[in-house]
Amino acid sequence: MHIAAVILSLVLAVALLGSGVMKLVRNPKIIASMQAVHVTPSQMTVLGLLEVAAAAGLVIGIWWVPLAIAAAIGAVVYFAGAVVAHLRAHDRDVQGAVALLVLSVATLVVLLLAL
Repeated sequence: MHIAAVILSLVLAVALLGSGVMKLVRNPKIIASMQAVHVTPSQMTVLGLLEVAAAAGLVIGIWWVPLAIAAAIGAVVYFAGAVVAHLRAHDRDVQGAVALLVLSVATLVVLLLAL
C-alpha cells in the first residue's frame, strides 16, 4: 500500500476511534451535539460502535486493502449523513463533521489510487 494511503488511513482511524469512544463514554460535549441533531442515546451507542468498527477496518486494511476501502466508504457515508443531520437541524456546529467528511473522502481517494 502506498505510504500516503497508510498515513491517511491511520489519521482517519485515530479520529474515528476518538469520536466513537467519546460517544460510547457519553462525553457531555458530544451529548449536547447529538441532542442538537435529535440523536437518541441508543442511536449514539450504535454510531459510536460504527466509528470504532471503521477505525479497526482501516487499521486491519493496511494489510488487506479491500477492508480499508470498505471502511473508508463507510466513513464517507457516515460523515455525509452527519453533515446532512446537522444542516437539517439548523445546527451551526457542523465543522467537525465536515472536516471528518473531507478526511474520509481524501483517504478513500488515496486508497483507490494506491491499488
